[in-house]
Amino acid sequence: QVQLVESGGGSVQAGGSLRLSCTVSGLLIDDYDMGWFRQAPGKEREAVSCINWSGSITAYADSAKGRFTISRDNAKNTLYLQMNSLKAEDTAMYYCAAVRAVPFGGCRDEYDYWGQGTQVTVSS
Repeated sequence: QVQLVESGGGSVQAGGSLRLSCTVSGLLIDDYDMGWFRQAPGKEREAVSCINWSGSITAYADSAKGRFTISRDNAKNTLYLQMNSLKAEDTAMYYCAAVRAVPFGGCRDEYDYWGQGTQVTVSS
């Protein structure tokens, strides 16, 4: 059974930092491209950042560029998202996802596996 478990969310003041982790079991993530997505109340889910299977190629939403850093440790089967300079508009449920690796073209519309999410709340 494949499980993606996010952690590291919480409440933080604007300007603060959080590091999200996504620990995966039931598959080896080095066969998978992965990404972070978020959904705020009343809004559609949006891609935040994605990374190819090896970690050599990354992609970011404009809202995340310069503030967030995606990374992965395939030996630990874990995906990370370092979030700095957080803003109130970053408040959302954050999800990690995995999809079988293909030549990387950024975040995709369809993913094979999703986590349950971790809440990030940024107060201004």
